Amino acid sequence: MSKIKITQVKSGIDRMERQKRTLKALGLRKMHHSVEVEGTPQIMGMVKAVHHLVKVEQA
Repeated sequence: MSKIKITQVKSGIDRMERQKRTLKALGLRKMHHSVEVEGTPQIMGMVKAVHHLVKVEQA
């Protein structure tokens, strides 16, 4: 699997609880915080659920 860099670009405030928990599960804590993770199908599914809140790049 390849590494991907996920950056939170929009706030999780006033979002559904499920989306807030997904951001936390991805390891994102605050705005403009980035994490590098493996691009597994599980991670890609979580990214798809919050695609409007994050930016994804190849690492």
